[in-house]
Formats: sequence, structure tokens, C-alpha cells
Amino acid sequence: MNLDVILWHVLLALAAVVALGQLLGRLFRLVGQPPVIGEVLAGILLGPSLLGRISPEAQSYILPAEIVPALYVIAQLGVILYLLAIGLELNTESLARMGTAPLVISLAGIAVPFALGVLLALGLHSQEQGGPSLLVFALFLGVALSITAFPVLARILSDRGLTRTSLGQLALVCAAAGDAIAWCLLAIATGVAKAQVGDAVSTLAWTTGYLLVMWLVVRPLVGRWLASPEIAAEPTKNGAVPNHTVPISPAQIGVVMVAVLVSALATEWIGIHALFGAFVLGALIPHDSPLAEQLGKHIENVVVVLMLPAFFAFTGLRTELGLISGWQDWLLCGLIIAVATVGKFGGTLVAARWMGQSWRDSAALGALMNTRGLMELIVLNVGLDLGIISPRLYAMLVIMALVTTVATAPILQWIERGKRTV
Repeated sequence: MNLDVILWHVLLALAAVVALGQLLGRLFRLVGQPPVIGEVLAGILLGPSLLGRISPEAQSYILPAEIVPALYVIAQLGVILYLLAIGLELNTESLARMGTAPLVISLAGIAVPFALGVLLALGLHSQEQGGPSLLVFALFLGVALSITAFPVLARILSDRGLTRTSLGQLALVCAAAGDAIAWCLLAIATGVAKAQVGDAVSTLAWTTGYLLVMWLVVRPLVGRWLASPEIAAEPTKNGAVPNHTVPISPAQIGVVMVAVLVSALATEWIGIHALFGAFVLGALIPHDSPLAEQLGKHIENVVVVLMLPAFFAFTGLRTELGLISGWQDWLLCGLIIAVATVGKFGGTLVAARWMGQSWRDSAALGALMNTRGLMELIVLNVGLDLGIISPRLYAMLVIMALVTTVATAPILQWIERGKRTV
């Protein structure tokens, strides 16, 4: 297949998954579900799980195997930019203002599902033929069960008018802190997976050095750059300070793009994945700066609508639900969903109640933290790329991500209905 034909099929695949994703996203939004569920399903439906079973010829024409490398590059670049946008939204100042409650709740919401994931890995490791060491497998499965989808959670809160409530703000801070912790754990897991046993300490040392350089050197440089006259908002003639609607220049966007690519290259070279470098760079830029606010919107408009569908298509090609066969496999899939839910929902609920939240607010927080969505798929693709999990377990974990995300809105609605009847 020559380059022109590959380009044709890549454009066709993107058009198909974007169109179907938008359609399904609108349908899911009508029933109170986040649109990302429909967008993820679009990639799965166009892959071997459905279209490949109904019409293998149509599936191989829309998503032929030859375009997988091109889709992979587009998908990875889209996810890198998406993680930059997530980092730009991270409000580190809110963590300090809200005291210890968000940190305690976040740690519990990570520690409990992580521990349960490690225990689950002890039983599943023997089934992963030719897989990684038990340590790597346990670390990764613990992280996979600990993830919260911060963007999906924020969208759910916005749709339900909870963003400015105390519960909504606590949920946002907890999710942001939890995702930061989870990405650090993922960095450790991928570092250990990529390194030989003797090199694992070296990888962790390089990671520590990278974080110190980013915090002690890059962060002050970013602060000085944002305070420079060409970036900072300057008073007008009447003394008023203009708002953040002053457009950022292409040169400023170019500086950030180079910085995020260099940061991603650094973490990829270290061995902890390029996504981690994009997230850290974004987190160093103050979330309330004009640059962060406007750059995040620019990235979201292009990445979410056009580039992430390539990731969904790539995920759909790798998700073969047919690998889950027999009642034993489906029972195992149900067990994974149950363990993930009990860990995330239960750990968050108990911690929130211990920190003084009401039972209803604690349950609502638990339901929100159990949202996984796109962030979970990003983690799962990292694990599949590194050979940590098999395609069969990958398909089970994809189902877990979808089920836990779909369950969030009905649980919140049930809690709100119970609150109104009291």
C-alpha cells in the first residue's frame, strides 16, 4: 500500500469514527451520559468486535491493518496534547486552600483500589502467558483500577450544574490530585517495565532528577516568562487591567509546543512514557494565566474533535470482545468491574465520611471518583504497548472503564432523588 492509499484510508477512518462518534455522543448526552462514551464506542463498533464480525471486508477497508502505524502516531500526538490540556487545568493552589480533606480523600481513593488491584493481580498473573513479572503486572493493574477521568468528571459536574457547589469543587480537586498521584504511579510502573531489574533504580533516579529540574528550574522560568510584558496583562490608559480575552500569539503557542515536545522526549528517553512529560509541563503553567486558559481551549477544540478519534479508532482496532468467551471469562470481567468499583467508590466514600462529609455527599464523591473514561483507555494502551497485559485482559479492562463511567450519572441521579425526598 503506497503513501497516497494510506492517506486515503487514514482520512476515511478519521471521517468515519468522528461522524459515528458525534452521532453516538449526542445520543448518549440525551440520556444523561457523557458524550465520550459514544465516541469510545464508535471506535469499538468500527473495529473487529462488531463491524469485523458483520462485514470483515468493510472493516478492513475502513480500518485496514496497513494504517495502524499512521493511526498510532496521530493518536499518540493527540493524547500528548490532551495530557498537556489536563495539566493546564490542574489547580495546585486549590489543594492548599481546601486543607487536608482533598489530599486524604484522593489518597484513599488511590490506595484502596490500588491495593485491591495488586491482590487481583496475584490471581490473574498466571493467566497472562508470556507476560511481565508479577511486580510489573501488579503495579500496572493497581494503577489501572485507581484512575479517575478528570475531564469526564468535570463534564458530568457541569452538565448537572454542580461545578460551583462545595461538592463539585471538592470533587474536582480530589480528581486532579488523584490523577497526579496515579500518573506518578504509572510512571513508576512503566519505568520498571521498560528497564531491566538492574536498571529500574536508574530509571527512578532519572525520573526524580527530571521532576526536580522541572520544579526548580523550568517552573521559575515559566513564571518569569508569563510575567514578561509581551505575555502579562498590562494596564490600559485608564488604569484597568484587561481580562483574559486578549488573544495569545502563535509565537507563544509555538514556545509551549516546543517545550511540551521536549518534555515528552525527556520522559520517553528516561523510559516512563512521553505522556507523563506532557502532563508535567502543563501542570507547571498556572491554570489561571491567560496562556493556560486560552491554550487549553485551542487544544481542546482540535484535539478532542479530530485527533482523539484517531485514538478511539486505534483503541477499537485493539479491542476484540470476541476474546472474552465462555462464562468464566465474563465472570472474571464482572469480578474486575466489582473490584474496581468497590475499591474506588468504597475507598472514597469512607475517607470522605471520615473527613466530615455527609453520607450522601460521600456517596456522590465515590460515584464521581469511579468515573474512568478516556484516561483509563490511555493507561490501558500504555500497558498493551509494553506487553504488560494481554489483548484479552485489555478488552476486559476496556469494558470495566465503560461500565464504571456509564454508572456514574444514574448513581448521582439516584442520590439526588433520595435527597429531594428526605
